[in-house]
Amino acid sequence: MIIINILGVALIAIIVWWFWLYKPNKTVVINNEILIEVKDGMYSPSSIQVSASQPVTLKFVRKDQSPCAETMLIPSLDISEQLKLNEVTQITLLDLSPGEYEFHCQMQMYRGVLKVI
Repeated sequence: MIIINILGVALIAIIVWWFWLYKPNKTVVINNEILIEVKDGMYSPSSIQVSASQPVTLKFVRKDQSPCAETMLIPSLDISEQLKLNEVTQITLLDLSPGEYEFHCQMQMYRGVLKVI
């Protein structure tokens, strides 16, 4: 019984860490475009830093067949894009103000953030 309780607490700790505490390394965009892979339940890279007031092109390539992976949303910018399997979908963002812009699938299982400085 004690082993089951310890395993249960460990599983809860892993879930809390993955969904709320884990912060991926930032990828800094230098040439104003970045390729983002959608596979294995995540965006890679999922934390992207860009410069303010400069256009940036996000290129999403979906390699995950999951239905959840086919829609990418940036709610604060009113963007919703369908990502076709094994094809690149480009989203060009112009003149972004400093701040953080979260992007995710419709169920928010795939998550990422665009940090504008």
